[in-house]
Amino acid sequence: MLEILSLIRSDGDPRWCRSVPNWDRGPWLETGLGLRRARGNPRPRLISSHLPVHLFPRAFFTSKAKV
Repeated sequence: MLEILSLIRSDGDPRWCRSVPNWDRGPWLETGLGLRRARGNPRPRLISSHLPVHLFPRAFFTSKAKV
């Protein structure tokens, strides 16, 4: 899924996918390092997670985030 979203974000150009590791393109939300990387990435951000939906912050559900 991360590869597909990365290609969509880069308008189908695979250079970004090939040059940036997947943990930098879509860092894991549930790790401290991943959260810091996600906050530092330009918008629109790609974020990975396997957290159950009930553990996401309430603000997430009123945001414009795509899931």
